[in-house]
Amino acid sequence: MRKEASIRGITMVFDEVGAGEAILLIHGQPFNRSMWDDQKEMLAKNYRLIIPDLRGYGETGQGKDIILLDELALDLLHLLDHLSIKKAVIISLSMGGQIALEMYTWAPDLFSAIIFANTEARAENEAGYQNRIELSKRILSGGMEKFTNERIRHFMCTNTFTHKPEVVSRVEKMMKTTPAAGSSAVQRGRAERRDYTHLLEKIDFPVLIIVGDQDEFTPLESSAYIHQRIKGSTLAIIPDCGHISNMEQPEAFNKVISKFLSEQVKF
Repeated sequence: MRKEASIRGITMVFDEVGAGEAILLIHGQPFNRSMWDDQKEMLAKNYRLIIPDLRGYGETGQGKDIILLDELALDLLHLLDHLSIKKAVIISLSMGGQIALEMYTWAPDLFSAIIFANTEARAENEAGYQNRIELSKRILSGGMEKFTNERIRHFMCTNTFTHKPEVVSRVEKMMKTTPAAGSSAVQRGRAERRDYTHLLEKIDFPVLIIVGDQDEFTPLESSAYIHQRIKGSTLAIIPDCGHISNMEQPEAFNKVISKFLSEQVKF
């Protein structure tokens, strides 16, 4: 069910479905909450799902010209407090994983478990920083349609483009309908993100790390880096898959997260 909440000066739009222990699903960039549609039905059978559009994405307002990950994390913490949720599993993809780590710095006791899909825990190097700043400017001046046409090939693997045109179409629609101002503001904010490496060894709850075997943006090395630093974590590599593992290979993704939730997470 679509809902709205006044959160920190904006109207945040989110879906709430199912009942039971809470799971918060955090989308990546430049997407929106619809990216979790292939997980919603399965998870809602056993859990209470909170699936928001982040600040500046989908139907949620923007509010600022630079949106730091701190802002996105605080938005979600306030949303969970608004919903009286004191404990949750976090399922995240790409930028969503970085937001989850930012949330952990503020509220470590919130977490029952984290699932990191296709993410990177380290800060940008100088080249990466400059690339994001320039990308932010290009998005604002050229718009999301131009950005999508230029970049969409990097988000998914060849197998997805060849055999799953419906997935490509969904991703393309999400990207092109993302507000350019919001995407630009978050790109600028992500350029400033901190290095979360020091947090990884402190995490003492179940963690699942998922990566596509052909992910260009956050390749296996990025996930292995996280896995090696979180004691007891599980690493799952999904074949024929790029950066959007939950959409490119939803059956494999759902199988992995279902096993993790049923066998490792104690609510």
